[in-house]
Amino acid sequence: MDQKTKAERLQELSDLEYKVTQENATETPFQNKYFDNVKPGIYVDVVSGKPLFSSTDQYDAGCGWPSFTKPIDEAEVLEKFDDSHGMRRTEVRSKNADSHLGHVFPDGPSDKGGLRYCINSAALRFIPVEDLETEGYGKYRVLFS
Repeated sequence: MDQKTKAERLQELSDLEYKVTQENATETPFQNKYFDNVKPGIYVDVVSGKPLFSSTDQYDAGCGWPSFTKPIDEAEVLEKFDDSHGMRRTEVRSKNADSHLGHVFPDGPSDKGGLRYCINSAALRFIPVEDLETEGYGKYRVLFS
């Protein structure tokens, strides 16, 4: 993990990444970089670099966004009530950077806890399992043993 400040990372974001993480936008379903990713690895917060989700908990929910049954570390993901857009939902934010990630819904696989973390690709950076050590995330290799 690099040691950049939040301000430095925010300056490096694309327009879409900024709008999603800082302005609570939602990217287009089925037209984002990770909705159909099947490679093993972890997903980190594009702003803070903190690990959030693992491909071992990812599944195809058919919604057009990356979907996970749980975060890598629940302490890194905050849930907030969201009544925007005339809906009652639970927003998911990263604890460290306060990035908007997406929403969590109670319609996930029942055999995996029943939750679906529906996350914007623009809020994530994918680290392939073969790059975990070189990127500073070597301790997460155990997830793929």
